[in-house]
Amino acid sequence: MEPVPEDWRRALAIVAHPDDLEYGGSTAVAKWTAQGKSVVEVLATRGEAGIDSMDPERARMVRSAEQVEAARAVGVETIEFLDLPDGTLEYGLPLRRALAAAIRRHRPEVVISVNFRERFPGGAFNMADHRALGLAAVDAVRDAANRWVFRDLDLEPWQGVRFALLGGSPEAGHYVDVTGYLRAGVDSLLAHKVYYDELGAGFDGEAFLTGIVEPAGRTAGVTHAMPFELIET
Repeated sequence: MEPVPEDWRRALAIVAHPDDLEYGGSTAVAKWTAQGKSVVEVLATRGEAGIDSMDPERARMVRSAEQVEAARAVGVETIEFLDLPDGTLEYGLPLRRALAAAIRRHRPEVVISVNFRERFPGGAFNMADHRALGLAAVDAVRDAANRWVFRDLDLEPWQGVRFALLGGSPEAGHYVDVTGYLRAGVDSLLAHKVYYDELGAGFDGEAFLTGIVEPAGRTAGVTHAMPFELIET
C-alpha cells in the first residue's frame, strides 16, 4: 500500500447514512483535524429506515443527533444533511446534482466517501444505498468541475478536488497512518449508541476498528493504518 497524500487543507466527507463514516474513515478524520485541516460532513440521509423497532420520524432525530456527536469526537464542526430518503437512494442525475452542489459549496481538495463496489473486503455484499452514493460522489467531482453541467445550481464550478478516498473498499491500495488516533475513531463509532442498542447486535466497536487498523498497519509498516481506495480525479 502507498500512503495517502496529506499536503492539502480541505476535505469533504460524503456518505449515505449516520455511522457510515465511523466504520474507519473518521479515525483518519481525527488525525486530519488534529493537523488543522478542515473536514466537513455531508450525509445524504438521516438514517431513518435503519432501526426496525423505531418509528422513522423518531429514528431520524436520534440518528442525526448521534451523528453530530460522532463528528464532534473527531473534530468536525460542520455537518449537513440532504434529507434524501434512507434505503431508497438511486444513482442518477438528481443524486449527482445534489452532491455536485455540495462540492461546489464547500470547495474541497479531497472527497471522502463510501465503498461503491459490489462487495466489502471479506466478501459481504454491499448495500444499495452505499453503491449508489459512493459512485455518485465520485462522478459528482467531475460534475462539479464542469461549468456546463447543472448550470441551474447558480454555483461556481470547482475543479480543485485532487482525489477521492473510499473507505471499506476491497480495492484499497492506499493507507493513512492513524497511529495515536484509534481512540478518537472508536469514540466516534460508539457515539451511535442508541442505534447499536436498538439493533441488539452486541457490536464491539473497538474490536471492529482494531481489526482493521492493526493488519493494515502491519502491511504498511506502521502501528495502525486505515486503508482506502484512492481515485485520482
